Amino acid sequence: MTSRGILDSLLESGLHEMNRERSGLLLSGLSAGLDIGFGPLMMAVVLTLSPGTYGDLTTELLLASVYSVGFMFVIVGRSELFTEHTTLAVIPVIDRQASVRQLGRLWGLVYVGNVVGGLLFTLLVTLLMPELGVVDPTSFETIALKLVDHDLPWLFVGGVFAGWLMGLLAWLVAAAQDTTARILLVLIVTGTIGLLHLPHSIAGNVEVLFGLIVSSAISPMDYVAFLALATVGNAFGGAVFVALLKYGHVVRGAN
Repeated sequence: MTSRGILDSLLESGLHEMNRERSGLLLSGLSAGLDIGFGPLMMAVVLTLSPGTYGDLTTELLLASVYSVGFMFVIVGRSELFTEHTTLAVIPVIDRQASVRQLGRLWGLVYVGNVVGGLLFTLLVTLLMPELGVVDPTSFETIALKLVDHDLPWLFVGGVFAGWLMGLLAWLVAAAQDTTARILLVLIVTGTIGLLHLPHSIAGNVEVLFGLIVSSAISPMDYVAFLALATVGNAFGGAVFVALLKYGHVVRGAN
């Protein structure tokens, strides 16, 4: 597929989502927020069962791989993920086929659905955790601290890189011709986010919420600071480094 074809596909998808009913967007966002939680849950299982921990190459690669599971469920299943729309929904606005108000409506509904879905998933797993028998609560604490135990500027800059990668993923998935290629792309790109421990506002929402519930080492302020800075960073990275740049080079004659 040519660059122009990819751009046209993203434009069509972005406009379609902007014109959906509020309830449909909210429910799709809720579904994505629930589904993406399986990634952080599997990370906690791996940390519990693995003899290694962060810093061990084998464990790090396993964690990055299972981190991708939730994203596969969401992206291949076509649910609405806020960090995909930092590129997908921005392109119609740049192309002057949609307004900033429409962008705000889409972002708001999807984001609220994602965050609430993540909260519900976290509460459900917390209730089931004693009976599962495969997750040590300290694993949730370890995962959460890996995200919040940083200076605030790092959370924003790391969020920019995570948003950049997610925007790039939206572009690459639009170019992919089959489901197998899409799954491989999701594994590579989101696995990179997991391996670098970058703050992804939606998956990270679940990771930090788990830590907040099971550990006194993570405070509500840690959670709020993480979510706010990761969200702004993700939006900036996807909109600027992918939407603006990709759109700019395509409309200026790339074939």
